[in-house]
Order: sequence, then C-alpha cells, then structure tokens
Amino acid sequence: MAKKGPRKMITLECSECKNKNYHTEKNTRNTTDRVELKKFCKHDRKVTIHKETK
Repeated sequence: MAKKGPRKMITLECSECKNKNYHTEKNTRNTTDRVELKKFCKHDRKVTIHKETK
C-alpha cells in the first residue's frame, strides 16, 4: 500500500557542478519553500550547498 500523508520525494542538485546527487523526502505542510542543505558532492569532492529541484 502507498503511504498517506504530506511527505513528497524531492531531488537535490549541487549548486556548483549542477549534478543531481541526492533524493530525499520533505514534509510539504511544514516546509513550503525550497530546501537547501549542505551535502558532500562526490564529483567536486567537497561539501557544497544542494538545492531542491522539481
């Protein structure tokens, strides 16, 4: 059965190399704006800001 609720799958894109590295969930009721997280980019080999994409 499918999950019920406000959680949606999102993709995180590196702000420097523009690669889509991570997939995660977010609660759309609590966070309506786009998510920005510091994550490790395996292509740049450093921690960069990753932004939510559609």
